[in-house]
Amino acid sequence: MDSVKPNSNGLSKTFSKVFRLRPAGIAPDDSIHRKVKLPENGEDLNWKVYNNSQPLNDEKVLSREAMDALLAKLFANISAIKAAYAQLQIAQTPYDPDSIQSADKVLVSELKNLSELKQCYLKKQIFPSQIAQMLSEIQEQQHLLKTYEIQSQKLQSELQLKDSEIIFLREKLEESDTQNKSLDKRLNPNSLSAFDNLHLSALNPNHFITVLSHTIKSIRSFVRVMINGMESAGWDIDSAARSIESEVKNPTHNFFAFESYVCRKIFADFQDPNFSLPNENSSKQRPRHFFQNFMEFKSIKPLEFLIQNPKSLFGNFCRLKYLCLVHPKMETSFFGDLNQRRILNSGGFPETGFFSDFAEMAKRVWLLHCLAFSFDPEASIYQVRKGSRFSEVYMESVVNGVFFPDEFSPEIVRPQVGFTVVPGFKIGKTVIQCKVYISGVRV
Repeated sequence: MDSVKPNSNGLSKTFSKVFRLRPAGIAPDDSIHRKVKLPENGEDLNWKVYNNSQPLNDEKVLSREAMDALLAKLFANISAIKAAYAQLQIAQTPYDPDSIQSADKVLVSELKNLSELKQCYLKKQIFPSQIAQMLSEIQEQQHLLKTYEIQSQKLQSELQLKDSEIIFLREKLEESDTQNKSLDKRLNPNSLSAFDNLHLSALNPNHFITVLSHTIKSIRSFVRVMINGMESAGWDIDSAARSIESEVKNPTHNFFAFESYVCRKIFADFQDPNFSLPNENSSKQRPRHFFQNFMEFKSIKPLEFLIQNPKSLFGNFCRLKYLCLVHPKMETSFFGDLNQRRILNSGGFPETGFFSDFAEMAKRVWLLHCLAFSFDPEASIYQVRKGSRFSEVYMESVVNGVFFPDEFSPEIVRPQVGFTVVPGFKIGKTVIQCKVYISGVRV
């Protein structure tokens, strides 16, 4: 970094050329430099001009020239102070004692020159000179250029510092991500990241239960998005829930009705190897094929995959399920148009937040389906009819604490199923309970 080195001899020479100061206030002998004497009444524009003690006629012109020379020197002096101050600032970070001392000397010198310029003005010792004025203007531009160079160096230094900070933060982020993944594997051994080294021969029902729990979480997340859309569109949530399941009387249980609706639509045809979708390679699909698809598919980002593979089997699955699950009236109410359906019907996929949430849910169901057919024999799905007697072996209530004896009857109240919220599954002799809503629950 270049430091500013003061040149007192050059400055004094330039200063003497402009002002030609004399202790007694006598004008120089040469006729080029004319002394401008200010009147006592302080009217600067009416300075009286003397040349060898002889008055001149063009006093206003000479007064204007003297003022221009003064202002040019003043601006040159101020720009020099700015350049020195800028150099002083940049020398502090990083700390450079030599540059600080050099800039300090220049700053003090320029402040002295400014003080001398003030005294010349007060003593009315100002000499008009076009050459001196031009030199002052050149000096001003040089000092400004120096200031800009210093500022540019400062900005470049700050930019390099920010780049270093970005690199450091990226490294810290990568380190944190690695630690988080490690902690996730330790704290959640059943998460999908724990499936990275899974082999088909080691597959067991616990793996299916883990994937099912992730699937249910994703379904519930989409149900919340759907309910939020209904509320924003001004729907009557209670009426909408009862139109799906009339058994829901408690407004706090509306969520179960919407969850049941989504599960019925998204799990329809789950027992079919291709979800009832046409597939030319269906005869080649065996447990190893489904397991391989599961391993390859579990890490993909669904919306990106759909955009890149619009004609894939998963793409057809998402298209079919969306058009079945999201009614046109619902889509129009949420978004004011049917653009998403038009995009799907034309073979594409909408890049919206709502469809992204749907695609994430669809991916989880697709993974569960692949894993179900990775078993031999494959996992089967079941749900309970309305009015069936509740069985703790095959069912789990979504509302806790609803079963108790009737206080006014010697008989035990026999709970009945109002509707299935989440279907159940069977893998060999292992039963994964379905989640049901009990008819006439009391809470």
